[in-house]
Amino acid sequence: MIKKKYLYLLGLAALAGILTGCGKNKIETIDFHSDIFGENVYIFKPQDDTAKVQETLDKIYSRQETAQFGDERYAVYFMPGTYDISTNVGFYTQMSGLGLLPTDTRIKAINTYARWLSDDPKNHNATCNFWRSIENLEMQSDTVWAVSQATGMRRVKVDGNLALHDNYGWASGGFLADSQIEGIVDSGSQQQWLSRNNSYNSWTGQNWNMVFAGDAPSGVPTKTWPEASYTSVPETEIIREKPFLVYDKKDGFGVYVPDWKKKSVSFGWENGSKEGKFLPLDDFYVAKAGIDTAGTVNQALADGKNILFTPGIYEFSETLTISKPGTIVLGMGLATIRSSAGNTCITTENADDLILAGLLLDAGASESDNLLYLSAKDNAAPSLLADMYFRIGGIPGDKPAKAKACITIDLDNTVGDNLWVWRADHGDNVGWDLNSCPNGIIINGNNVTMYALMVEHFNEYQTMWNGNNGTCIMYQSEVPYDVPDKGKWINPDGKRFGYASFKVSDNVSSFTGTGIGIYLYNRDNTIPMYCAMEVPNVQGVHVHNIITVCLNGFPGMKCVINEAGDSVINAGQTSKILDYENGEWK
Repeated sequence: MIKKKYLYLLGLAALAGILTGCGKNKIETIDFHSDIFGENVYIFKPQDDTAKVQETLDKIYSRQETAQFGDERYAVYFMPGTYDISTNVGFYTQMSGLGLLPTDTRIKAINTYARWLSDDPKNHNATCNFWRSIENLEMQSDTVWAVSQATGMRRVKVDGNLALHDNYGWASGGFLADSQIEGIVDSGSQQQWLSRNNSYNSWTGQNWNMVFAGDAPSGVPTKTWPEASYTSVPETEIIREKPFLVYDKKDGFGVYVPDWKKKSVSFGWENGSKEGKFLPLDDFYVAKAGIDTAGTVNQALADGKNILFTPGIYEFSETLTISKPGTIVLGMGLATIRSSAGNTCITTENADDLILAGLLLDAGASESDNLLYLSAKDNAAPSLLADMYFRIGGIPGDKPAKAKACITIDLDNTVGDNLWVWRADHGDNVGWDLNSCPNGIIINGNNVTMYALMVEHFNEYQTMWNGNNGTCIMYQSEVPYDVPDKGKWINPDGKRFGYASFKVSDNVSSFTGTGIGIYLYNRDNTIPMYCAMEVPNVQGVHVHNIITVCLNGFPGMKCVINEAGDSVINAGQTSKILDYENGEWK
């Protein structure tokens, strides 16, 4: 374990720290951690000793490169300026600039490679490169971002090319948003990806399901299905970019909150402060793992505070309850809230205009009804879920984790932006009757929009969509690997084997799904799954570009949507539908 409290004794006194004074959280002396944000937050300045900064970053990465289910969490921040350093991003690590613009903070190189999952030096498997992020920085060289789900690259400028793979090894991502890439984006071996509101010179690489929403049209591939696996949505109908920590010379630390945008194209940060508002840190309660309880955080919420969770694991036995409209709950460094008594991690009560971002919510050994519940409210203003990740099991412990669902959304006008909802298929205490959870996400609210919704391995339906006027742009799902036998996985209609991954309720009259990828791997038994997606046959429920894939194992899957589409039986076999509505398809 890195002994952070004593790093200055090793010659790291040049790292930036913070002293509080007169309510203004300003940089006044050199240290290596922030008294405000705690010992898991590193803050560097351009004038710091480059060799010592590099040494510290190397130590963090050596700790986190293979720490898939580890306990450490890190947030690394850079004050505006230029840094002649090259670093890598491991598990549970966030790297961010503290300027208003990504171009305020320039780093020589930041990468994520995939060389830890095997002793084979030729292995470049990124399918388990989860839980990390890069935000609000400029990388001054070609960049490798070989990642899969639960990762985010946001609000960055890359001065060269961007590769989303490591030497074409397997990869199952992913998400890129609000960014400017000067060169080429090469998705290479990525199975699927959502690129939203970005600008790049051109895009190369394709596999199963590459989706572009609101990207600058000059770089978007012109080909589409069935010739190529590209789906383009010209405009992003509604979005609010994720808030981020900044440092202002006058006002000290605060959180910058971008405004809602409609029908947006390309990145939006070139307008600087015109795109949102600065909230001083005094508007936030800064929570620290090991110190704060659910009680202290709930008291801060009751007092009208926003919440900033610093890196760490928060074992809470009580539900955090948000009742004030406009509340922001923001995690740093993949801050993790874990249910320890069968409680919901976070719930809302008659609140809207919310932002929940940058958090990992974990189930515990006592079964929870939900990990996140958003309650209904009349005439609800839009709310945002950004980089929100949910996990059922896999973590070390004496007992398996359980829940009935990860997320239930009753709140109208909710927008989700990069969600990974995961019943663990590997790790500790993993098995069909061990880390059980019937459903990943249940959407009952109307006018709900999801960008990059990824839901995997749940015991029944992965996604249940019951609200009207919903939109899902880029969906990725693997159905469970570990179904023990056919009798354990019979559709509720009693006539079919297997639950569809994506179920649009029979009473839904309007829904649009675009760029849908659903994959089957019957690892343990032959399960004759019927279809990947179930929708009502009505005008107004429309699915555009959906693919099913038989990954491996015991076959197979009969249909794609309802009764439509070809079977997938053999490993690597795919089946596509370009459009489906009211029983008609092509």
